[in-house]
Amino acid sequence: MASPPLKAHLLLLQLFFVSTWANLSSVQHFGFLFGDVFHGHHRDSDAEVPIEQQAYHRQNPVPIEQQAHHRQNPVPIEQQAHHRQNPDFEMDPSASSWEIVTENVGVSAMHMQLMINNTVVWYDTINLGPSALRNNPRWCRKAANGRTDCWAHGIIYDPNTGKVVKTLKMNLNPWCSSGGLSSTGKLISTGGTDDGLRGIRILDPCNDCDFQESVGLSANRWYASQHMLENGDFIVVGGRGAHNYELIPPDQLKFPIQQFGLPLLMETTDGHLENNLYPFVYLLPDGNVFLFANDRSIIFNPRTGETIRELPKLPGGSRNYPASGQSALLPLKLTPNTGEHDFVKAEVLVCGGNTHEAYKVTERAPRQFPPALKDCGRIVVNEEGAEWEIDEMPSGRVMGDLLILPNGDLLLINGAKAGTSAWDAAEDPNFTPVLYSPDKPKGQRFTNLKPTQIARMYHSSSAILPDGKILVAGSNTHANYNMKAKYPTDMRVEKFSPPYLSLALQKSRPEILEDSSDKHLIYGRNFKIQIKLDADVDMSDIKVTMYPPPFTTHGFSQGQRMLILGLNDASNKAISAVAPPSGKLAPPGYYLIFVVHRGVPSKGMWVHIN
Repeated sequence: MASPPLKAHLLLLQLFFVSTWANLSSVQHFGFLFGDVFHGHHRDSDAEVPIEQQAYHRQNPVPIEQQAHHRQNPVPIEQQAHHRQNPDFEMDPSASSWEIVTENVGVSAMHMQLMINNTVVWYDTINLGPSALRNNPRWCRKAANGRTDCWAHGIIYDPNTGKVVKTLKMNLNPWCSSGGLSSTGKLISTGGTDDGLRGIRILDPCNDCDFQESVGLSANRWYASQHMLENGDFIVVGGRGAHNYELIPPDQLKFPIQQFGLPLLMETTDGHLENNLYPFVYLLPDGNVFLFANDRSIIFNPRTGETIRELPKLPGGSRNYPASGQSALLPLKLTPNTGEHDFVKAEVLVCGGNTHEAYKVTERAPRQFPPALKDCGRIVVNEEGAEWEIDEMPSGRVMGDLLILPNGDLLLINGAKAGTSAWDAAEDPNFTPVLYSPDKPKGQRFTNLKPTQIARMYHSSSAILPDGKILVAGSNTHANYNMKAKYPTDMRVEKFSPPYLSLALQKSRPEILEDSSDKHLIYGRNFKIQIKLDADVDMSDIKVTMYPPPFTTHGFSQGQRMLILGLNDASNKAISAVAPPSGKLAPPGYYLIFVVHRGVPSKGMWVHIN
């Protein structure tokens, strides 16, 4: 029989466990008792559960009902972040860098698309005279003015060598068109002007391919926006004088017309100033579509055209072409248990632009150049009653790009500090890229990075590359190529390296071992990524991001989104992740997968989900 002091000790121990159990604020705090049943917990590899405790829990498993409760009620992403053991590495802004990789590429990059074979396609308008590169092999077309045009207006570019792989034949004018990759990896280009107003172009991802072209859209799509829906169809929204949208199936040049009216586009047109072209369009986690035009936004059902809800007006000015602010859907954060019908917070960021009246004074001589807006609005679009949260950038920006980086931060790049889009309508180039960290507190989210020396004004574009660098090209503010103007038509191609690519952080950069990793994903299923990383890590140190390369033109990256995936397990050798549960979160197609170690991303690996 135990002595009285031992009984007292046992009683105190029982009271301690009862008290601790009653005061637990998160299932993560008792995850060490129940292994990996509860979402968000991963046992430290250096703190193994004793054999006796393992045996106890094999004999006394967690009740099925309790397991189900925690599968249906996972620990929120924000709470997981709160319990992270190690913060992201400090990034030195001065460690960002620029390099010129091509001195004279020959064609201005009005439109840009990273292809799934790691080439980059870009093209210009075809009706405004010679470029700086002849078609090779030689190919000529009869221009609208009756002249023979043998100049290249589109190219396939290899960012690894800095060389043009091929010039592209183009017959239907793609000036100020829209586009995006289909679920099969083909570039689907829509609209343009002249004979391309209702044009459709399809380009396969190969180095000797050319566009297939036809006329088949239901309305003129000049300055329209394109986005993929959950089933792989595209929605093409707006365009000059087109207050409607249409649905088009992928990889087809001919199809039945499906057009729906959009009164918001009529209501937000500032007369001849417009200010609602290239509207910001995003697919939401419930399958509905968010549309932002000028300073107003709605959520609507793309299959019926029904407006579900209008959001509060964003004050301060106009945000779409030609006032031309920047916008992005912030990364969507998933857990291993996120289901197809679960709520996933969707936040939209809208930055910069200019006043409603700015284009009135920038479009004709004597021109004036009002300062670009410095504010950014941010709102949870799928939360009723949400309001815009206003933050301020370090500098104003018009017609820049807003890209989502592989680690989930965002990058503002290119553009000007005064004026609007359109020929010769802006001044004061914004040479300085700005990092936006969405998870930091308001007032601490913006960081200036190292500036370029090249003005990237109207008709410049950029793209995230698989190695984590940003390809930057274009800038032509003139009706023709003009190499001697104040802001010349620029033929140089640059790469920008964010701070996460600094030499000091290379030892902390993961490497994906592609040959032993899963590249074909199924909605809602687990998949594995084998990695090489010279560091001891647990799940709190690792993030897996999933990014479909967008189509960028005129300051808007169409189809851009990022998913931060739920993880089952992570070490410095292997990761078990869960694919998004449906096409509402991740439309079918090709994505770049990045493994991020405390803010430092690996090179991307192409995967396909269907």
